Amino acid sequence: MTVPFLDLKATYLELKDEFDAAYARVMDSGWYILGDEVEAFEQEFAAYCGTRHCIGVANGLDALMLVLRAWEIGPGDEVIVPSNTYIASWLAVTYVGATPVPVEPDITTYNLDPDLIEAAITPRTRAIMPVHLYGQPADMDRINAIARKHNLKVLEDSAQAHGSRYRGRRAGSLGDASGFSFYPGKNLGAFGDGGAITTDDAALAERVRMLRNYGSRVKYHNELQGVNSRLDPLQAAFLRVKLPHLDNWNARRKAIAQAYLTALSNSPLILPTVPDWAEPVWHLFVVRTQDRERIRQQLQTADVSSMIHYPVPPHLQPAYADLEMTSGALPIAETIHNEVMSLPIGPHLPTEQLNATIVALKNTIIFFQD
Repeated sequence: MTVPFLDLKATYLELKDEFDAAYARVMDSGWYILGDEVEAFEQEFAAYCGTRHCIGVANGLDALMLVLRAWEIGPGDEVIVPSNTYIASWLAVTYVGATPVPVEPDITTYNLDPDLIEAAITPRTRAIMPVHLYGQPADMDRINAIARKHNLKVLEDSAQAHGSRYRGRRAGSLGDASGFSFYPGKNLGAFGDGGAITTDDAALAERVRMLRNYGSRVKYHNELQGVNSRLDPLQAAFLRVKLPHLDNWNARRKAIAQAYLTALSNSPLILPTVPDWAEPVWHLFVVRTQDRERIRQQLQTADVSSMIHYPVPPHLQPAYADLEMTSGALPIAETIHNEVMSLPIGPHLPTEQLNATIVALKNTIIFFQD
């Protein structure tokens, strides 16, 4: 049996008639930039997240970058970011001319460690960007308290956390603003690129709406030096089809995660840790092992796919060579990136493929232990 890491086509097949109808609706409308379809999705997603405003943009990176621009964060400013995350979190800071200041994570949750944040704050710090990594929310009450103490903004990177909850509140409503990605592999993914910003701040929402559209509220009248970053109405229509199913799909992910946790509880793998206040949506199921490459090779031999999220931390990427941070500079992040391995998970992973993955993994581990 072949087990893919994620089957994206299965989503289309499940809701084919609805997707085809959404496509026809947009094409028949004759309106292909912004418009009613995008506005409807924005209202629906804001309501889902529990925020007053949602602004659809071209992708998740733009979502983060546009919020920072709207806050007028730029050259000379610093933004605290996790040391272990996908590089887009750092790039958003770089794109506005500010400096990303990495802070190490809690080794058990892989999210930003609140105990380490204040030591990284300087007179130039303007914002904190916690990432809800792998679909598990960061400890937002503690992060928000630090931000209030130092008069800083909090920008959630919710790219992997659609529907996750922190003390009962959804990701996207936990900071001053939040950036989402709708990359196809996300829990709520489009059939192409897409992103959104959620916030309760009406002034911020209005400014971001202008920035995403060439800095304009009225066509050909440009109040700001904006960009072209607009959620495509066709993608918005597809996302509207998916959104009502998101909670059920996340529940399936949770069931798969629980199956892994139960089956692998006595294995030498380091399994995910979930705090009592967190309700993750299991965008990824990530384990850690020093035998990662050997285990992945054995799984591949058994036709079971796995992935590494992510093999190289941002501070060791050539893109950030100017920071002059060498190996060992951020040891917790480096340990995580050197050991993590993601197992197949998704709302359409059949039970037989889940069981085959568990069997293959157990056989592989026994092989190495012997």
